[in-house]
Amino acid sequence: MEAMAWDDRNKAFSALRAVLHTLRDRLTPNEAVNLGAQLPMLVRGFYYEGWHPADKPLKYRHKEEFLAHVKERLPGIEHADLEKVISAVFDVLSKQMPGGEINQARDQLPAEIRELWR
Repeated sequence: MEAMAWDDRNKAFSALRAVLHTLRDRLTPNEAVNLGAQLPMLVRGFYYEGWHPADKPLKYRHKEEFLAHVKERLPGIEHADLEKVISAVFDVLSKQMPGGEINQARDQLPAEIRELWR
């Protein structure tokens, strides 16, 4: 909420969920579970919502594909704000989660997508 200067908690949770789902679906199932185990209980609930690990990971490799997947899950967000939203979520994850686990998740991403994880 702070990074985006939003005062709408629902909008912030929707953005968090959209980015987490997109990240989760790009990770191997094993790594997705390891990441999910580190999340707070409330966040973990919507992290796993609707997850079907049998067809994962999705194989997109480019930043634009990642942005498109987040946009699909976050209707109403301006395209110009997508990178900022994604980077804000990644920043929160980096600050709130143990370094080793978050680094393993980030390292599974292609270089173009890792660029969003400043």
